[in-house]
Amino acid sequence: MAGDIILATEDLTKEFAGFVAVSGVSLEVRRGSIHALIGPNGAGKTTCFNLLTKFLQPTRGRILFRGDDITGLDAADVARLGLARSFQISAVFPHMTVLENVRIALQRKRGASFDFWRPAAVLEEFNARALELIEDVGLSPFADWMAVELPYGRKRALEIATTLALDPDMLLLDEPMAGMGHEDIARIAALIRKVAADRTVLMVEHNLSVVADLSDRITVLTRGRVLAEGDYATVSNNPEVREAYMGVGHA
Repeated sequence: MAGDIILATEDLTKEFAGFVAVSGVSLEVRRGSIHALIGPNGAGKTTCFNLLTKFLQPTRGRILFRGDDITGLDAADVARLGLARSFQISAVFPHMTVLENVRIALQRKRGASFDFWRPAAVLEEFNARALELIEDVGLSPFADWMAVELPYGRKRALEIATTLALDPDMLLLDEPMAGMGHEDIARIAALIRKVAADRTVLMVEHNLSVVADLSDRITVLTRGRVLAEGDYATVSNNPEVREAYMGVGHA
């Protein structure tokens, strides 16, 4: 596998009781890129994402991360290798502060369990890095807020911070803009661009303006298969894509 490909799949297939949700998907994600996975409802995006992050095992096919076959690993092992899925794998406790949440995520990175009974002084060693991450995602004014009190977009930023605490090489974002208003979308888009400066991002996203703005490369799925791939201009002008997903004149 080429050295600039960080994640690849070969003939990735998932069947459920005779229904083929993902069929023969071969995908390559370049290191340092923002790669979007899009498609109409029922296209297989979520199933594909669940296969990549090992929430599901494939019926057949292979998944390679940094050239190593990770097909048989579980989600926790894959996360430890540096492939982290935000929002599913992040550890956000609603009745703990922003600082406490990030500090616990850093504790996890060090290989410890979520030990709530450790003396506070022991956790203090994580403060400096936690505060750096909180600043990176724009949450410094909210460091002492309870997570449950955060506005929706800020809560998403906290979830990204707890995932970044795992120090992943590659970040997988599952519909990061879902349910957001315009202001939050702009803020989270800027955050994704910032965190992608030194890592790879693969995201499932329905908001096409976000996809057009952020993505270096786009893979379009339909009926569990790859329909098209390329930059936004290429896929948005593909007649099959326009028919299947975007609609004529919606590119």
